[in-house]
Amino acid sequence: MPLINFTEPLAILTALVLFVLVLFLGRETKKSIFLAIMLGIFLLIITGHTVEFSISNEIELQNIYARCITIDFIFIFLSFISYLWIDDIEAKSGKKKSIDDSLNWFWSKV
Repeated sequence: MPLINFTEPLAILTALVLFVLVLFLGRETKKSIFLAIMLGIFLLIITGHTVEFSISNEIELQNIYARCITIDFIFIFLSFISYLWIDDIEAKSGKKKSIDDSLNWFWSKV
């Protein structure tokens, strides 16, 4: 079984609540480092799920890991977008120009 099983609703709810709290903390303090740490944590989780997926031999476990990896990608996407948003807020509050204006870059590609 996965260490963090994102196929259980309680685990998803816990991760979502933790993500929202970190997002709120980042927005209130205007520090994007909190979201960068959250993004790094989700990248570590997806790495762990991928390793577990490659090691497992049972089809049923591979299905669970595949669903966990899918949810990991969703959380990584949300963390990345949130990081860009908070980074933009941080740059505007410090009256400094963002290094690469990532948020406008992202929306122009979408």
